[in-house]
Formats: sequence, C-alpha cells, structure tokens
Amino acid sequence: MPKPSVSRKTLKRSSVVALGLVVCFLFLALRIFSIQIFDFARYQKKVIDQLTTESPVRADRGEILDAAGRVLATNRTVYRVSVFPNVIARQENSEEVRGLIAKGLAAAVKDLKIEKVMEHLTHTSELERTVVRSADTDTANAVLAFVGEYGLQDMIAVEAISTRYYPYGDLAAHLLGFTGSDGQGLYGLELQYNSALAGQDGSYITARDSTGNELPGSYEAYLPATDGYTVQTTIDAYVQAVLEEQLERTLIESGAANRVCGIVMDVNTGAVLAMATGPSFNLNDPFALNAACAKELAALGHSPDSEEYKAAQNRLLLETWSNKAVTEIYMPGSTFKTLTCSAVLEEDAVIDLDERFYCSGSLQVADRTIRCHKVGGHGSLTFREGLQNSCNPVMMTIAARLGCETFYDYVKAFGLLEKTGIDLPGEGNSIFHAASNFTELDLATASFGQNFKVSILQMLTAVGAVANGGDLLTPYLVQSMTDADGNTVYQHEMALRRQVISTETAKTISEILAGGVAGDGGAKNAYVAGYRVAAKTGTSEKIGDDKSARIGSCVAYAPADDPQVAVIIVVDEPTDGSRYGSVVAAPYVAAVLDGILSYLGVEAVYTEEELKNMALTVPNCVGWSREQAAEMLFAAGFQLSFVGEGSVITSQTPQWGSSIEKSGAHIVLTLGDGVPQTVTVPQLVGLTASAANRILIDLGLNLSIDGAFDSLAADKTVLEQSIAAGIAVPKGTVIRLRFPYEEKIE
Repeated sequence: MPKPSVSRKTLKRSSVVALGLVVCFLFLALRIFSIQIFDFARYQKKVIDQLTTESPVRADRGEILDAAGRVLATNRTVYRVSVFPNVIARQENSEEVRGLIAKGLAAAVKDLKIEKVMEHLTHTSELERTVVRSADTDTANAVLAFVGEYGLQDMIAVEAISTRYYPYGDLAAHLLGFTGSDGQGLYGLELQYNSALAGQDGSYITARDSTGNELPGSYEAYLPATDGYTVQTTIDAYVQAVLEEQLERTLIESGAANRVCGIVMDVNTGAVLAMATGPSFNLNDPFALNAACAKELAALGHSPDSEEYKAAQNRLLLETWSNKAVTEIYMPGSTFKTLTCSAVLEEDAVIDLDERFYCSGSLQVADRTIRCHKVGGHGSLTFREGLQNSCNPVMMTIAARLGCETFYDYVKAFGLLEKTGIDLPGEGNSIFHAASNFTELDLATASFGQNFKVSILQMLTAVGAVANGGDLLTPYLVQSMTDADGNTVYQHEMALRRQVISTETAKTISEILAGGVAGDGGAKNAYVAGYRVAAKTGTSEKIGDDKSARIGSCVAYAPADDPQVAVIIVVDEPTDGSRYGSVVAAPYVAAVLDGILSYLGVEAVYTEEELKNMALTVPNCVGWSREQAAEMLFAAGFQLSFVGEGSVITSQTPQWGSSIEKSGAHIVLTLGDGVPQTVTVPQLVGLTASAANRILIDLGLNLSIDGAFDSLAADKTVLEQSIAAGIAVPKGTVIRLRFPYEEKIE
C-alpha cells in the first residue's frame, strides 16, 4: 500500500513548529545557564531569605572615657519583648490566646495598654513584632514569669540588648552628645567618632519551614560581632564639673538670656580639659526639655497637641543640644586687645614699651569719632596701662601703626579666619572683613574686638598661642582609641599649625596681663590667691539687636610665668545687674582656676600679704584629747572653746575642711555628750565688711568670704549671706558672705 504523501504545506508547518521548539529549548537552556552561573548568588539569597531568619548580633558600642579613665559613656543591658503573631494565629484557640497574651503583657509592663498589644497581634502574616524596646530587669522577669506560667515560649520572646548609658547624667552633655534609638551617634563625640564606637554587627541565622517553625539546629550559622573601640578623651570629669558649677552660677546670677558657655584648655598641647554650655540637659533622656526650655515652651501658651507646640518643642531641643562654645560666633570685644598688643609688640619698630599715649575719651578715625569706654578719657598712660585699662584710643593708635595689611596678616596667623579643626561636628567659622576692602575704619574698630565675629573656641585657641610662647595649636578631644583586646589603634599627636609670635613677645604680654589682675586693671576680679593669673575681660554689643543686649566675657591663663591652662567664659545677654565681663565672667573664671590648678598639680606660691590674709582650713579634731586640741589649734591661729565633760573630743563646729577667715576664727569642741550653745544669725546684708565681721566675732560665729579676693580689706557692703537672719545656729557655725564684684568697663 503506498505511503500517503505529506504535503509541502504540512512539512513547512512542522518545520516551523520544530524550529520554535528548538528556539524555546535554547532560550530555556540559556536562561537556566544564566541563572545557574550568573544569577546564582542572587537567587540563592532569595531562597535562603525565604527559608531562614537572620537575627542581628549587635556589636557593643565602645565606651567613652575621661583623661583619668572614668567612664563617661557606656552600655547597659535592657530587654526587648516581642511576640510572634504568625505562630499565635495558628493556635486552635487563637482568639483566647491573643486575649491572654494582651492582658498578661499589659499587667507585666508598666504603661503598656491591652489595646496596643492586640494591635501588634493582628499582624498575623508577620513572624515577629516588637512590643517593648527597652524594659528593665524587673519588667523582663515579670514577662518571663508570665511566659513560663502559661507555656508561651513559642509566642513571646524576651531578648537582652545593649543600650547607651551616661553615668554622670548631664556632665559634658554638649561634648559627648548622644545616640538615637538605633544606637547611631547623633551629636558630639558620639557622632564624630560614630564609626569607631559602633563596631561591626554580626548575625545569627536560623532556618525555618514555610510555616515559620524553626528547623533543627544543624541549619544554623553564627557570625560574631566586632565591638566598637574604647575612646579615651582629654576631658577631665573633675575639671568639667568645676567649670559647669561656675557656669550654672553665672547663668543664674547674671540672668543670661541666651545661654553661657566656657572652655578649659591645656595651652601646651591643645587638649580640651572641659567644655560646657549652660543650661545643660540629661544625656539619658535627651528628648526631655531642661527646666529653662520647658518654662519657655509653657509660656508660649500652645496646646500640647498643636503643630505650633511641636514645632516650638523641636526648636528648643535643637537649641538645647547645640554646643555654643563651638558652633556659635560672637564679637569678642576687649579680650581681642590681647592679640592686637601681641601683634604690635612682635613688630619691633612699631612701639616702645615706655611710650606714653593720651586718651581724651575719643579718637577721630576717617570721618568717624570713636569713643573710649571711659567717657572722660584715661588721660596720659603707657602702652602697658593701655592694655590693662582696656583703652580703645590706645588700641586704635597702635593698630594704625601696624597698618591694615600687617594687622590682617596677624588676624589670619592667629587662626581667626579658619576653623580650628577640633574633632567635633558643626564647628562654626568667623565672619571677618574681606582683605580687599579692609579699611582704616575697619582696622580701628577691629583693634578692640568690634564689628567682626569669631567662635569662642577660636578665641581661646588664639589666646592659648600667647600663653604657650607663640605656638598656634589644633585643639582636640580624643587622646587615644583601643580595640576590645586592649590594642591601641589610634594615638593623638600634638598638631602645631604655626608659630605666630616670639616667646619674648608672649612673655611680655603675659606679664602685662598678670600685672593688671594683681593691680587695678579691668581683670582684677580674675585674681586667685597663690597664683599669678594673666587675664583680659571683654564686653561687646550685639550689632543688629537691642543696644542693651551685650556679651560679657573673660579669658585667662595661669600661672602667668609658666602657663598650663587657659579658661574662657562667655555670658550671652546678661540681664540681672552688671552687663560687663569684669563682673559676669571674670569672678567665675577665677573660681574655675582656683578649683582646678592645685588638682592639676600646679603648686600655689603665696606672697607675704596673701599668707597674712589667707583663710584658715579647719582640721579634723574628733578623737583628739582636750590637751592636744588646745596645743594644736592655738598654734594654728584658732580661738577655741569646749562644751561638755570628758577628755576626748566627740564633735566640732565648724566641720573639718571648712574655710574660715583668720580674723576671729573660732572652733567649738564638744566633749562627751555636750551640746553647743545656739545663737541667732543677725542681718548682715547692707553692712560693711568690717562691721559684719565684728558682729560675727562677738557672737562666736565664723566668717567665710565667697570670692577669690580679700573683701575685708575694702569698704564693701555685704550683698548676700548664706544663712538668713533670724535662724538659730550652733556657735562656731560658718556664715558665708558675698560682696559685690568691682565693676570695670571694658
């Protein structure tokens, strides 16, 4: 039987189909080849992601230490509580289980609402939901007890995690900064050194089936975390505390409307020992407004739910967190005269130290009459007296001799046209005249620190160059970094930017400034007994603001003959009492130096006059015999009286360590069960120093002077007393008197 013939049309159709199949096969083969070879890693990751759960293993954030090894920032363990909605939804009695879990967690966790837990449990497609991010140990134990009681281990998890903690609360808040909820550095050193502190997270990978159940342990992988570096700073917690105490005092007593700030720096290395802005904030709760800002927010009258309220709250938080000493700029005023005089002395042909000038109270420059702060003028005075008395005409005269170009060169050399390079974020830079249009009039006003702005840090760094003999250094905050094994991975090396003036010029300026403090210069309120302090005060107007708005400041370093540390305090818009730096800043700079110099190992050297007037420190007499006390205390210059019967001293008034004036120094020693006689504190405010002292002596009370100068030697009146009049106190009690500081206009 003959084969049926195949039509040409059929063959053609079959060929097309076969070719199509071949093409499809080749396409699929190429696609499979591409997936297997080129896209293997990508698809393998997709498969693994579907089959596994990757839990991060957080690296411990590195600690931040002060210069002495005290911990300023560390980590503490808190607990994350989470639920597994997918697992809970697959329970036979899922609705009942949801209700049980919601009630149980709400009962175990303070302020957690049942409704909030139920909302988490409605996300039944999700494997895990975080209910509480940061629970304490007691809360975690309560949750674990609930889980154990009802066998909910597959539905609720309690995980220990690490969070940032600052042991000193608000100490060095603006320096340290803080971290966000994810552990990321947001401000200060936490931001600047975030990558070094953060370390590298690891992971824990667990295989799960399609329903979310964990597969056997052989399907696990662990990638360890690398902890962050430990950062040791130049900050000294003690020096920082002393600075912050004095900033708080001047903030309150001056009524500063726009905050205060200060810096303490090692002039020989550039190391910042302390830096603070007041008011501060709590690092462990940085999103809570401090008292001053909370009061300001409340005064606005906005509803807490309004957008205006939230915007004002955010604005106040940002202002609170801002490090004023680094980020803001100001007109330095008369503190800048230190640099003007340094530049003039460095140019040998410009001035003779013995040359005399005449101040009539003003000076004509170009078409302007520029006045001195002393309306009647200083009269005839030397270059030395011109700096000590902060005479504007003297500064304008000597600056004119330098000329615009040379003066500008020194401004640049002192680092005032560039950032200091400190290792902190957000450093501000100066606003100064352009060199191309720096006129004779600009030179005159700049010579005494007006009509330009610098940062507080720039100003202290420049004065630090005068203090250390002429070297401009880069200020810094981090001394070293070590890894988890204790290996040093970074060590700071002092950075010399340039030499600005000679050692001879620096010494001369230091001597002049120290003479003004010890004598009757504008910075005499910066005097510290036992130390020669070189200081300059300043008061500047805020251009563009209310003419009454001023900035008072003082910059000082000590000891003047071998400077170790420099301090600057700036008070922005003082509103209570004096506006001048000699009152709102200089006394507090003195208190900082008085509090830290001996701590830093700088030995006090007292003059004979200082020794004669120096206060006495009360010794610890408890446990001494009556005879021993009489012998020792009389020899030390104390008067004493005994109360009670016995041979051994059981208590004393005042307490040991108290500082009291030599005149009438009196200790009451108690023997056995004796009780000291009480007297009523008199009204002393408004009396002269000598009259107040005589009354206290007659009553058997002791006097302590609040301040670093001898107020008893002057006919000053008492401004404040530590214990109010009318209160009964034991004989021997110390009454601390405060006297007004001498106001000097700069």
